[in-house]
Amino acid sequence: MAKVTFRRFSTGLSRNIYLLALASLFADISTEMLYPVLPIFLTQMLGANGSIVGLIDGFALAVQNVVQGISGAVSDKLQRRKSVALWGYFLAAVGKPLMGISTVWQGVFGARLLDRLGAGMRSAPRDALIAGSVEETNRGKAFGLEGLGDNGGAFLGPLLAAFLIYVLHIGLRTIFYVAVIPGLLAFAMVLLVRERPADAHVKAKTDTRLSQFPRSYWTYLLVTGLFCLGNSSNAFLILRTQDIGASLELTILIYAGFNLFAALISYPAGSLSDKWGRKTVLLASFVIFAIAYLGIALTRHVFAVAVLFVLYGLFQGIFRTVGKALASDFVPEPLRASGIGWYGAIVGLLQLVASLVAGELWDRVSHESVFLYGAVFAILGSIALIWLVPPSAGDRETARSHEQ
Repeated sequence: MAKVTFRRFSTGLSRNIYLLALASLFADISTEMLYPVLPIFLTQMLGANGSIVGLIDGFALAVQNVVQGISGAVSDKLQRRKSVALWGYFLAAVGKPLMGISTVWQGVFGARLLDRLGAGMRSAPRDALIAGSVEETNRGKAFGLEGLGDNGGAFLGPLLAAFLIYVLHIGLRTIFYVAVIPGLLAFAMVLLVRERPADAHVKAKTDTRLSQFPRSYWTYLLVTGLFCLGNSSNAFLILRTQDIGASLELTILIYAGFNLFAALISYPAGSLSDKWGRKTVLLASFVIFAIAYLGIALTRHVFAVAVLFVLYGLFQGIFRTVGKALASDFVPEPLRASGIGWYGAIVGLLQLVASLVAGELWDRVSHESVFLYGAVFAILGSIALIWLVPPSAGDRETARSHEQ
């Protein structure tokens, strides 16, 4: 029975997909180990204030998002995915200990930018490697396995940091040094990936100008951008959870549950998108987002918010997996890294805009308004997805297989 289950799980997936999923697991463990540590390190050990913490995080996020699009275009122009991704994984890994050795917040700022520069560099070429390592009918499953690794790392990273600090009594600076180990393991996984040599004719003819992307791709980006205008930082969900009376320990457990659900849904969501169509499954994630945000806005019961926060993890896992798979469906193979890279840049930059708006709503209107605002854009995004986004090549292939 176990052998049959594994065979069904692994059907259509190549060795590259498992290596890249492991790379995402290790890379996110490395990154998320520092999630609960970095603000404390900055404020308690280096004397930075809240504004400095926000400045560092905001600039780092912006750099990561912009670099995603640029690295995708560079990868397509060179028709080399693996080497660009490797540089990204390496820079992200070495950025971690550089933060730890810093004695002033400016040093952390520079190291954090290097870390996120690497994260931005690796994303698009890695995703292009994933898309190119499987048949189109298994692309959702492949992105789902990578999403399982990524979200699994987000679940394990904070737990590992807590274990090191509270059980082994390791100092905060040492956590930054330890984080380089999973970062370098991620680099090693990508080093083992086999990339097909680029066709010289394709390489010479590849034109990465934005005008080369099909209209359907731009329509999809427009709809995704509309939705993301309401998709603010998860920090507001954490703040809301504490706002209604949850303890810090309970909030951390809820956040861990959110990441666990995001990890567990990633592979099934990708696999279902191969069978039911990406657009259908992506729409389900928009609806889950709207329900979770509306519920969090309208209730003040800790248990209800905890359930809705964890439910929101289903959105996170589905959106990350299927959104990228659908973006890759809309562009031809030579432009795939650029297509996924600019998609990631749009998602990230508009989430930054959404977070700035949410901050103003939180401070000047009400805490509930943040989530009502997000739910409105989720509903608008759902309507636009239904009416404006055409079926992708993957969705058309799914429809044909069902007809047969």
